[in-house]
Amino acid sequence: MNERILISGASIAGQTLAYWLVRHGFRPTLVERAPRPRAGGNGVDVRGHAIDVAERMGIMPQIRTMAADVRGMSFVNAANRSVARIDAQAMRSGGDDVEIMRGDLVALLYEATKDDVEYVFGDSIRTLEQSGDGVTVSFEHGPARRFDLVIGADGMHSTVRRLAFGPESRFIQYKGHYFAFSNADSALGENRWVTMYNVPGKMAGIYRSGNHSQAKAYFIFRRSEPLTYDHRDVEQHKRLVSEAFAGESWRVRELLTGALADPDFYFDALSQVRMPSWSSGRVALVGDAAYCASPASGAGAELALVGAYRLAGELAAAAGDHQVAFRRYEDGHRELVDQKQKIGPNVRLMVPKTRTGRWVRDTMARLPLMRAMATVERIMAPKNTAPLPDYTRDHLIREPQLVTADRARSLFPRCDRAAS
Repeated sequence: MNERILISGASIAGQTLAYWLVRHGFRPTLVERAPRPRAGGNGVDVRGHAIDVAERMGIMPQIRTMAADVRGMSFVNAANRSVARIDAQAMRSGGDDVEIMRGDLVALLYEATKDDVEYVFGDSIRTLEQSGDGVTVSFEHGPARRFDLVIGADGMHSTVRRLAFGPESRFIQYKGHYFAFSNADSALGENRWVTMYNVPGKMAGIYRSGNHSQAKAYFIFRRSEPLTYDHRDVEQHKRLVSEAFAGESWRVRELLTGALADPDFYFDALSQVRMPSWSSGRVALVGDAAYCASPASGAGAELALVGAYRLAGELAAAAGDHQVAFRRYEDGHRELVDQKQKIGPNVRLMVPKTRTGRWVRDTMARLPLMRAMATVERIMAPKNTAPLPDYTRDHLIREPQLVTADRARSLFPRCDRAAS
């Protein structure tokens, strides 16, 4: 039945996959390079079929309770005076969408899986050796082990993808921008708003949810050619962002000071992962490792939740036959991935290339035209009309746990909320 399944990466896709594999009778092991579930991250959207997945997991009520209640975006000048605002409801794809901080969603998923899944923190895969009946895996620290299948849920810079499919240069498409986010002093931003300051080709901003005591700083800058750097060298990342925003006005200096002191500082290229196939023998990929749509799409959590649900379900429906299951997983999920990788106007909205572009953006934001355009875009966008397969009818082995928001918060004190 291919019961023993190793999953690399304990973020949204990996933990969702582990959750459903257990409930279909498999025995997943989840290895994560970090010493614990990662508490940081930006806001992510749970929408479309991802809502269905979260409902079936029993965690959607908690997601709504822990939602980031941001009202919209406020564009400011160097004197911190708001020159235009966009209501968040004008840009949302539907009334049921929920935005939640990535760390909060990871906490919920960890609480839902920790009693059923073998977690190995502080380690990572070093080599994979496939044969006809399994995969021998060596690790950076632990002893080698044998598994029936290996699933890479380890992000855009996936180690599993590199080992099983080839160098990432074959699959990553650079989209002309770099971005970073970190913790920020909440006093620098307006409560319940994303405050953005632009100069041509750059954006610095503060994300401040009313449900969170911790604000987030955002930095985005354009660059026509990709930089050369080590994607694991955080100190190098901080230098690159400092150089890109050196001498800028508004509150950039204060934001950079906080960012450089944040151990959870995150930096990467705005890129997409595009692959002709998401499986190779007994190895498959899910989430950003297979089909990162980039943060500009706002679809990372949606693709991760739905993709993981489908992959686990197809393995159950095929009684563990990975060749059948991997093919059906891709056939069922590819259309949604293709839709979400068609990035809309988000980058142009956040990072106008010129002063004229910034003026046009601000002018449109002050007019009802922006809401009308967003409404038309929602109407014209492809809809996921076909319901998700109900794999659980024949294969569910235990009822999902209900996770309380208070319990999830207790796992990660850094994600505590401000008093409402």
